[in-house]
Amino acid sequence: IGPNGTREKDVVLAVARKLQARINAASVNGNPMRAFLTRDADFFVPLGVRVQKARRVQADLFISIHADAFTTPSARGASVFALSETGASSTAARWLANKENQADLIGGINVREQDAHMARVLLDMSTTAQIRDSKRLGAAMLSQIGQVGRLHKPRVEQAGFAVLKAPDIPSVLVETAFISNPEEESRLRSAAYQDQLAAALMRGIEGYFAANPPLARSRSL
Repeated sequence: IGPNGTREKDVVLAVARKLQARINAASVNGNPMRAFLTRDADFFVPLGVRVQKARRVQADLFISIHADAFTTPSARGASVFALSETGASSTAARWLANKENQADLIGGINVREQDAHMARVLLDMSTTAQIRDSKRLGAAMLSQIGQVGRLHKPRVEQAGFAVLKAPDIPSVLVETAFISNPEEESRLRSAAYQDQLAAALMRGIEGYFAANPPLARSRSL
């Protein structure tokens, strides 16, 4: 909650809806795009469930939208995060230990019928590719966000955020601004600035897909 009472959950849902509308009106190589929200109202979705929802619809990208906060009001600027190698290795061990997830870790390979070491190698390869592509997506987004607001850090940062840990979906966490900064809180409340943010994120997505076309998949959604 910002100093003037602005709630992060309200701001980021508004930005997400605006981004969803832009995605649903766009296409990649003649194929229409479709955005799914992990929530479409004021309710909490557990972190792991957010990843499950993305994997259930075979998402090509996962974007987690937030507003940052700090103990002093002077902190400001947007950030974009990808998964860290440390976070990747810890989640790999946990996923491999979870029998409920073993059957669909990587492209339908059934770990129960494979050598455990080979399964770990395949998962590590998949996650390494995910981090590489996530950093590319994050860089494309940062370059666009920097055109509408200040950046907190000029390059994609990496951390072990739980929502970034799908091994097969390029995933980024976007901190749109510091809601604890009164000036940035005021901008976040503005529908016009929310539109600018959504447009910037959309340009980042389009730039990423221009260089990294999504895989052709047969989906029944």
